[in-house]
Amino acid sequence: MHSRLKLNHGNFRIEIPENDPTPSHPPIPKDLIDRKAYLLWESRGRPISSPQQQKKDYDDALRELQSQLSKGLSLNELQSSYLTAGASTRFTTNDREEFRSHIPYSYRRRHNVEQWLQKHSEGHVRVQSSGLLDLIEKSMGGDIVVSRQSYHVGNYEIAVLLKVVWGDYHILVATNMKGSAVLHWGVSKLSPEEWLAPPPDMLPEKSKMVSGACQTYFTDTSTGKGFFQVVDVNLQKRTFVGIQFVIWTGGSWIKNNGKNFFVSLKPMKPSGKIDGDGEGIVRWLLDEISRREKEAERSLMHRFNIATELMELCKAEGELGLIGILVWFRFMACRHLTWNKNYNVKPCEISEAQDKFTNILQRIYLNQPNDLEIVRLVMTCVGRGGQGDVGQRIRDEILVLQRNNDCKTGMMEEWHQKLHNNSSPDDVIICEALLNYVRSGFRIDVYWQTLNANGLTKEKLASYDRRIMSEPHFRTDAKEGLIRDLSAYLRTLKAVHSGVDLESAIETCLGSSVKGRVDSVGGLSLKLQDCLNFVKAHVGDENIGPLMEKLLESRIELRSLLLTSHGRLKDLLFLDLALASAVRTSMERGFKDLNFAHPPEPMFFMSLVLESLCLSTVNNEDFIYCTKDWYRVCELYTNAGQWALQTKAVLDRLQLVISERSQNYQKKIQPSAEYLGNMLGVEKWAIDIFTEELVRAGSAAILSALIKHFDPIVRKFANVGCWQVISPVEVCGFLVSVNELITTQSKVYRRPTIIIASRVTGNEEIPDGVVAVLTPDMPDVLSHVAIRARNSKVCFATCFDQNILRDLKLKEGKAVSIRLKSTNLVISDISSFNVSQDSFVSFSIPRGISLKKKPFCGIYAVSVEEFTSEMVGAKSCNTKFLRGRVPSWIKIPMSVALPFGAFETVISEDVNKDIANKIAQFMKFVHHGDLSKLQAVRESVLQMNAPLSLTYELKSKMRSSRMRWPGDEGEERWHHAWQAIKKVWASKWNERAYVSCKKAKLDHGNLCMAVLVQEIICADYAFVIHTKNPLSGDTSEIYTEIVKGLGETLVGAYPGRAMSFITKKTNLMSPIVIGYPSKLTGLYSKQSVMFRSDSNGEDLEGYAGAGLYDSIVMDKEEEVVLDYSKDRLVVDKAFQVSLFSKIAEAGKIIEGLYGRPQDIEGVVKDGIIYVVQTRPQI
Repeated sequence: MHSRLKLNHGNFRIEIPENDPTPSHPPIPKDLIDRKAYLLWESRGRPISSPQQQKKDYDDALRELQSQLSKGLSLNELQSSYLTAGASTRFTTNDREEFRSHIPYSYRRRHNVEQWLQKHSEGHVRVQSSGLLDLIEKSMGGDIVVSRQSYHVGNYEIAVLLKVVWGDYHILVATNMKGSAVLHWGVSKLSPEEWLAPPPDMLPEKSKMVSGACQTYFTDTSTGKGFFQVVDVNLQKRTFVGIQFVIWTGGSWIKNNGKNFFVSLKPMKPSGKIDGDGEGIVRWLLDEISRREKEAERSLMHRFNIATELMELCKAEGELGLIGILVWFRFMACRHLTWNKNYNVKPCEISEAQDKFTNILQRIYLNQPNDLEIVRLVMTCVGRGGQGDVGQRIRDEILVLQRNNDCKTGMMEEWHQKLHNNSSPDDVIICEALLNYVRSGFRIDVYWQTLNANGLTKEKLASYDRRIMSEPHFRTDAKEGLIRDLSAYLRTLKAVHSGVDLESAIETCLGSSVKGRVDSVGGLSLKLQDCLNFVKAHVGDENIGPLMEKLLESRIELRSLLLTSHGRLKDLLFLDLALASAVRTSMERGFKDLNFAHPPEPMFFMSLVLESLCLSTVNNEDFIYCTKDWYRVCELYTNAGQWALQTKAVLDRLQLVISERSQNYQKKIQPSAEYLGNMLGVEKWAIDIFTEELVRAGSAAILSALIKHFDPIVRKFANVGCWQVISPVEVCGFLVSVNELITTQSKVYRRPTIIIASRVTGNEEIPDGVVAVLTPDMPDVLSHVAIRARNSKVCFATCFDQNILRDLKLKEGKAVSIRLKSTNLVISDISSFNVSQDSFVSFSIPRGISLKKKPFCGIYAVSVEEFTSEMVGAKSCNTKFLRGRVPSWIKIPMSVALPFGAFETVISEDVNKDIANKIAQFMKFVHHGDLSKLQAVRESVLQMNAPLSLTYELKSKMRSSRMRWPGDEGEERWHHAWQAIKKVWASKWNERAYVSCKKAKLDHGNLCMAVLVQEIICADYAFVIHTKNPLSGDTSEIYTEIVKGLGETLVGAYPGRAMSFITKKTNLMSPIVIGYPSKLTGLYSKQSVMFRSDSNGEDLEGYAGAGLYDSIVMDKEEEVVLDYSKDRLVVDKAFQVSLFSKIAEAGKIIEGLYGRPQDIEGVVKDGIIYVVQTRPQI
């Protein structure tokens, strides 16, 4: 018996709380709660909040985070989701106040954009790994694998290799099948659709012919690493389009998705790519598309199925094959092709066909990283598609909509019949038009406005197989139900037909509670989900800033998923395309409200558009570095005196990048558009603007518009007008517009002419009779064409205002005068009489100059100590003059030279007599005006053989001068050096040089070419100094231009401007920067040798011969996309002043040695100044 203990004669009571107020999860950092509270505030549209509301946001954020921890998420996962390092907006407690002032609150936001760098990879196609392929390749031997393909059919793997074995092409078809298997095959000679019996002499062993085909038994092969069966077909040296085959095994045919397997032999054929401006087309593919268009126009199902088949066939064609498909589908998407003709098809069949096609695009996206841009463009032309009930819902839900809203007759029944028999992307537009009609209170004009704005007319509606002839009529009391059901139906239509529709793409990835919707995509971070929900809620906001930030944050979060083999990759791709499109359309919508006079605002939005371009572009190095530089100038605003000049340089570079990419698209895509468009009967206007419209549809177009509006503001801040005058001369003349200056350089104008040239590279010769060249291009002030313009007293200027140039082009043939006003030009209309009577000047070179032929000195190589004006040109002689006269801190490279007459002596050798005769014959044509034969002369010079005595003497002189002899590294290295020497000699026959001599009335036959040989200084920077300011003529100022890498980008035809500065000779320690760099690329060389042209026609008094002839580096230079954002020359003021002062001092010293202004070229390596040549400044 137990005694009971009680509490005051009652029971003990323990209170157990319903909820533990202190759950066992780690404390949440305050910055994480702040960030979550901030996101909650953002999700409500960033309202002005009271302190009480801000506290409520904080409490709500804490509760949500605690809830997520309770559900099993770790604190680390929450932090990585909400506080992604380097990729999040910098949040401060003042952000809300900052936002209220209508300044984008985070224009200083930064991302580590270098992580997004995506260069073209080596090799074109990355084939997925296949154990069977690897096994065959190792087991079967052979020399070169031309292509590899792998197929999976059920449990079988079929591998196909195209190999070269002892010079013959072999196709190896192998499989992992067990038991007897037969390859049933034929060849295609002209078209991939063709099946012909192979020639009897190329049948493999164990083969027999059966009614137009060959049947070959597979041979069992066993190795230590596995078993397979194989057929080896030796094509010998025959060329076919491909082979087709199926396999018989186990009593059934093995096929490729119900079709024959096809192996394209394009890699082994003579190229099917037809040249056009250096680019081409895949003719067989475009011909095949044209041939099958009649079948494709029956329905979208047919079109997608054919496209899927052709995509498989053109795998080996790489990017150009994809471009062919892109052109075809864009013509279709723009309604230049018929979508449906005399064929009824279920929506689910269209959806399934789309699904197969987009699956192929997804596979290419993963396996061919170089082609991502083209794949993305193709995907913008198609819907997502899908298997199962995705397409069937189009049929089912229209019936529900009609029943719910009592609209089973008239237009709705006509539309119902169209939807049942051939649904298309037009149905999305029709549904949107019906919604707008209902929302507007049943205004029929709103219905037609929506249709017409999207290209649908009464005639188009009446042209469908199931015609829509009636206008909609609904009961007014059905308005709410119609809006609800049409909105839901629009989502169904977009899910199939609108791959890049933003709302549909977000719903597909986030999932939806609506019955029948697809499940959400797995692997989306909490941050991405928050961003997408914000985008969805605010996509129509008038204030676009927060929306665009979230669009970009979404794309950044998506990026890592797009780089993996995600099971729903194509849904993620469509989402990314939709987000990128929304960046563009949001910016277009908000453009009119931008305050360009307040720089932080447009700069913020330009950052967003730039980031979006970086994420959309392959080979995006130029956009990446421009973005980094843009971040830098954003930070400089208001606290740097030269902010505007630096910003102007970045804007100039961005314009160059956009222009070059647009031209690249034009070269790659337009030839296919023209060929296929003509074959399909597309209207000429649509063909002509095809690529232009494709470019306009991308984010680069809106960035270009932002630059166009912001550039005048920046120029005003920088005190830079509409013109940069490179050669200040006042002239009168008649306006002529040309695309490229180089196309006119051999022309003679019979009256004073002012050329407006869209493209000036810097290497051209200015045509005879031209008094001015005006261009939007930006050649360097010290480029060869600029120097020749100043020497010839030709006005030369860059115009930054496209409106001015457009107005001038409209005056083609009219007479104008050009006058100087400060740093700008004033252009006025005048009468043609005034030009012809008062303004025609002589454009010839000053009289009295002539070329005297130089004799050969008897030896093929001379050292610097032996240089004389009878042996070598001014370049070499000046090198000798400087040695020992300049201070020791100015270095002069070691040099030797091939003297005057060396070329003439070599060409007269017996071994080169045939070449000499060819050159003489070609020159007869040239003397009669056929300048095209100059190229044949140059090519003939490159065929010359080197006498042994030349090789020996040059080797001896270089070694005795402590220079490396190229041949010490192998005979091949001497061959490279000899080719470089011949290229210098051949440049005597450059067209610009020949034309220049003719203009100057110089005897081209008397022109002699020595070759100055110098070791390359692997430069950090290269510069050109004019010790008299060429823009103002001020002798007290030194003008200098400097570039990263070798100097060819400065004096040659490389787009963009060099960095420039002026220095007073009385104050060398205070250089003034007047222009920042916008060069796209720099040239860099390994240890090598430079062979410089050194003719007797380059430095004649009053004649600018510099730059007419070529200097050649023995080894090809590496072209590097430049990053200025961390370059000390731009960002380190102390380094900049120190280096510029040293360069200017070197210029002043050398000018003092000669007693007249000098044109000096040099380089900087590890802070040391090297002068490589000098000449009198003209």
